[in-house]
Amino acid sequence: MDILNEISLFLQTSVQMGTHILFAIVGGIICEKVGNMNLGIEGMMLMGAAVGFQVACATANPFLAVLSAGLAGLVGALIYAFITVTLRGNQVVTGLVLTIFGTGVAGFIGKSVSGNTVPAEVVDAFKPYDIPVLCDIPIIGKALFSQSGYVQAAIVVAILAYLYIKKTKFGLNMRAVGENPAAADASGINVTLYKYVHVLGGGFLCGVGGAYLSTVFLTTWQDNVTAGAGWIAVALVIFSTWNPLKAIFAAYLFGMLKGLNFKMQGWGFSVPSQILEMLPYIATIVVLVFITLRKKRENQPPKALGDPYFREER
Repeated sequence: MDILNEISLFLQTSVQMGTHILFAIVGGIICEKVGNMNLGIEGMMLMGAAVGFQVACATANPFLAVLSAGLAGLVGALIYAFITVTLRGNQVVTGLVLTIFGTGVAGFIGKSVSGNTVPAEVVDAFKPYDIPVLCDIPIIGKALFSQSGYVQAAIVVAILAYLYIKKTKFGLNMRAVGENPAAADASGINVTLYKYVHVLGGGFLCGVGGAYLSTVFLTTWQDNVTAGAGWIAVALVIFSTWNPLKAIFAAYLFGMLKGLNFKMQGWGFSVPSQILEMLPYIATIVVLVFITLRKKRENQPPKALGDPYFREER
């Protein structure tokens, strides 16, 4: 029984450690599905983390903190969208610049709240709670049904994103824009509008993911609070083969690897933490090779990913 409780606690912690990654992966998928490769996820997460923490400390309102964090990520995505969609700038360079910009903004905002902790009202609002009956399921009950509403919201967002992409007319249009924007344009789809809406939506989710780290998981401000989580999310977008349901597995697998790092130290194993931090990237390389060899269309990236769309060349 003690072993089962230990496993259940480990899985519960793993889910908590992967939640911010899940928001970021889903945000990245939504952005890339319309053909825009945004490497600025790290920057948007940092902006969301800093602004969300600042608002939480200033207002003690948890929902305002989450909303402001999402809007901060959205502003970062708006800068990216204007350069890559309207001005047709290089998407890779713009994403990298956005990460540097977001890091600077977060550092500047974070100076004013350095050493502060999140108000009790915000902590209480995001405390884990038990869902009756479901939380008593052996092993996975505590992991999935004895969590903060923030954690459960991430799972709901991933499921809704999957249904939106696969089951709705707007999702079909979105995929058409990512696969062949010229054909989508010719069929009457507003390519620019679809790109803007989904890039901004992805940025909003990245900002919300950043706020989870600073206001819920850590509850105190730290410089570079994301610690490279945005880059891991970029890799896990590929690992999940641009599928939001697979993103749930990818995010929590990463959380397990992070949790395993702490567990192994507690068990007396001296495995360097860098080895475990490398595993998501190694797994992504393996998946890339696998999907390339299988050449299954549904596992491939959008055909127009990374390519600017010039309407006059249609």
